[in-house]
Amino acid sequence: MGKTQHNTLAAERRKARHYGMQALYQWYMAGAPLTDIEAEFRADYDFRHVDLEYFQALLHGVPACVDELDATFQPLLDRKLEELDPIEHTLLRMGTFELRERLDVPYKVVINEAVALAKKFGATDSHKYINGVLDKAARQLRKAETDAASQG
Repeated sequence: MGKTQHNTLAAERRKARHYGMQALYQWYMAGAPLTDIEAEFRADYDFRHVDLEYFQALLHGVPACVDELDATFQPLLDRKLEELDPIEHTLLRMGTFELRERLDVPYKVVINEAVALAKKFGATDSHKYINGVLDKAARQLRKAETDAASQG
C-alpha cells in the first residue's frame, strides 16, 4: 500500500472511529437497536470518506462482547466501572475491542486514536486516563507487540 493510500485509509478510519464512538455512546445511553442507530447515522452524515466496514465492525462488534470487554479493562481501573464517565466507558470499550479484535491496527494507533477522541469529547483530563488504561490493556492483549516496541 502506497503512502497516499495509507493516509487515506487512516483518515477514513479516524472518521469511522469518530462516528463509531458517537453511535456507541448513543447505544450505551439510550439502548436503541444498533440497526436503527446505524441507519440514523448513515442518513444524517456523509459516509463517502468513512471506512464503513470499520464503523460497522465497531458498532456491532463492541456490543456483541461488551461484558468481556468490561471484564478485560475493569481490573486496570482505579474506580468502579459504574463510576466511569459514559464517554470514557465507551472509549475504553472501543479501544479494548480494537486491541483484541483488530490486530491489523498497531496498538499505538488504537491508543492514540482513543486519546484524540477523549480530548475532543471527554472531560478535561480524561485523555490521560484513557491513555493509561489502554496502555495497560495493550501490555496484556498485545504483549509481543508492546515488548517489541519497548526493545526497539
